[in-house]
Amino acid sequence: ALRAIVVGLGGPANGVPREGGFDIVAASEVMAILCLAESLGDLKQRLGEIVVAQTHERRPVRARDLGVHGAMAVLLKDAFAPNLVQTLEGTPALLHGGPFANIAHGCNSIAATRAALGLADWVVTEAGFGADLGAEKFVDIKCRRAGLVPCVAVVVATVRALKYHGGAALGALEHEDLSALERGIVNLEHHVRTVREVYGVPCVVAANHFSADTDAEHALLQRWGGGQGVPVCVARHWAEGGAGALDLARTVLQAAAPQPVLRFVYEDDLPLWEKLRAVARRIYLAADVAAPAAVRRSVDELQAAGYGRLPVCIAKTQYSLATDPALRGAPSGHVIQLREVRLAAGAGFVVAICGDIMTMPGLPAVPAAERMDVDADGHITGLA
Repeated sequence: ALRAIVVGLGGPANGVPREGGFDIVAASEVMAILCLAESLGDLKQRLGEIVVAQTHERRPVRARDLGVHGAMAVLLKDAFAPNLVQTLEGTPALLHGGPFANIAHGCNSIAATRAALGLADWVVTEAGFGADLGAEKFVDIKCRRAGLVPCVAVVVATVRALKYHGGAALGALEHEDLSALERGIVNLEHHVRTVREVYGVPCVVAANHFSADTDAEHALLQRWGGGQGVPVCVARHWAEGGAGALDLARTVLQAAAPQPVLRFVYEDDLPLWEKLRAVARRIYLAADVAAPAAVRRSVDELQAAGYGRLPVCIAKTQYSLATDPALRGAPSGHVIQLREVRLAAGAGFVVAICGDIMTMPGLPAVPAAERMDVDADGHITGLA
């Protein structure tokens, strides 16, 4: 019900009637700003740049024009500090930020990454989903903004997911199916090729082991990796803890480039529409991008208004390279369907909403809240 709302009803005292909607916090511009700001001053400045409306003359109204960016910064002052936690084995970890990679830019905060780089010889950071979503935004948004250059990338895969991309039914993923696995490897191959050939980063594949996986299936993955010249390491940390990922860790250290050079998908001065096409063609294997005339006009208006040098943040399904989640494997020649564009001036990018993706996802069939309870003694259950 909150995805599309009407506000301002009830007469002039209650505002101007207009349509609006809510986004999940992970897709909000404020979350992106928290993750991309490099200081409290930068945080406040970026909050002030958020465009919240237009005047009758179509000039932007920003948060700073309303005098609220200082109050917003006050609310986020403590949240701007990264959270230091530890794993069950005592390894330190910094948790900070939560933008989803399918509907947002999918990376933790620059502040946390810089803090980690100042504390350790090696830092591992996650870019959500695959080389097409989180990794592209990590490269073209976060690294471009912060000047970060990764030494090596790890593409995480599972036998189950690859069999699904090879046509296996969800109910059959527990059973050995070498034919489906062999067909589905084309998806992994595209992600590896994207990391190595588009971004220019050395790559290792981590094959997360599930209890139903067979030796024959993992042997097939190893043979594929050998033919591609990419290391494939079976990761058993879910069952064995850190010891189950030692081989992966050693392989990552060996594969890391001593003097890495990162390549972007597009340059800053490329027009917004051409940036969208570059990502669609080079990363999604699409033939082109299509949009209704009104959406295309919105892109042109943002370009004309001086936002053309901003990177693009594409929101699309994580289930396929295409905007149709039913297209498995590595589909090519499809058309990316652009539904809407949104300016995130404070975050410093333009959001492109594609296909049927929603920025306010729905609840599962059985919401987690139904399992939560507290008894008379204050004992809480149902959180796990």
